[in-house]
Amino acid sequence: MKHLAFLLPLIATPAAAADQMTILLDWFVNPDHGPIIVAQQQGYFAAEGLEVTIQPPADPADPPKLLAAGQADLAVSYQPQLHLLVAEGMPVKRVGTLIDNPLNCLLVLADGPVKQIADLKGRKIGFSVGGVEDAVLGSILTGAGLTLADVELVNVNWSLSPALMAGQVDAVIGAYRNFELNQMLIEGRPGHCFAVEEVGVPIYDELIYLANPATMDARRTARFLRGTAKAAAFIAADPQAGWESFASYDPELRDDLNTRAWGDTLPHFAADPTAFDAERYAAFAAFMADSGLIPAGQTADDLTVQLEAAQ
Repeated sequence: MKHLAFLLPLIATPAAAADQMTILLDWFVNPDHGPIIVAQQQGYFAAEGLEVTIQPPADPADPPKLLAAGQADLAVSYQPQLHLLVAEGMPVKRVGTLIDNPLNCLLVLADGPVKQIADLKGRKIGFSVGGVEDAVLGSILTGAGLTLADVELVNVNWSLSPALMAGQVDAVIGAYRNFELNQMLIEGRPGHCFAVEEVGVPIYDELIYLANPATMDARRTARFLRGTAKAAAFIAADPQAGWESFASYDPELRDDLNTRAWGDTLPHFAADPTAFDAERYAAFAAFMADSGLIPAGQTADDLTVQLEAAQ
C-alpha cells in the first residue's frame, strides 16, 4: 500500500478540455485583427481555457447573420453597422471593442485638385457600400456648404484606391487610413485623408465584437475579451514583438502593405475591450437617426451587453 500511495501522485490526471469558441472576422486576417491573432499566437486564449477558431468570412455581409443564427459565438463588425442591425431587429449586441476610433476617411490624391472639402463640388466620389457611407459623406459635405446633389457618386465595387489612382473618381469614401494610404504610397501615388471625425461625423468605434445575447456564454466571452486585452497590452509594450507574433500566424502577412499598416493600426487597439462610452454611442445613434437610417431613440441597452473583464 505504501508503494501505491507513492505512485498515485505520479499518475497524470487528464487536463480539463478547453472551451470551444468561434469568432467570425469582418474580412480576411489583417492588422486590424491584431489583438485577436496575437492572443491566439501568445497563448492568452489557451491560458483562459479557450480554444478559439478564427474564421474569415466568405462574404463580409455574412458574419452578423451567421451569429444571429447561432453558428458562431462572436463576430467582428462595425459600430455603424450595429445601429442598423439593431434597428432591423437582428438579435445581436456589442460585447466589446477592437478598434476604438474611426479608421474611415475621405481619400484624395495628395497632388490632386481637391485640397479642401469645398473643392469636391461637381466632382466624382467613389464608394463601395451605400447607406451609412452616404450619411457620412453627406455630413462631411454639409460642413463645407455642399450637399450630395453637388457631387456624383460612383460605385467602385471595393476598388477604392485603384479607382482614385486611375482617375475614375476624384475622391473615395470608406477608405481606411491605415490601409489605402499605405497602398497608395507603395504605388508611388501618395494620398491625403480627411478623417471623418474631424470633418463633421461623430466619433465612433470602428471595429467591435458582437454576440447573440440569447446564446452567449457571458463568462466564456469575458475570458475571450480578457485574452485580447492581454494581447493589446503586449502589443503596446513592444510593437515589434507584437508584429512578429501577429505575422507568425500566416507567412503571407509579411508583405509591405501589412508591415506598414501594422504601425498605423496599433495605436488604435482598445486597451480595455469592455470599456463602453454611452455618450458616444448615443451621439452616433442620433446621427444615424437624423440621417434617416434608423428610428430615433436607440438606447445603450438596445446596443450593448456590458461584461466584466474579470468575470
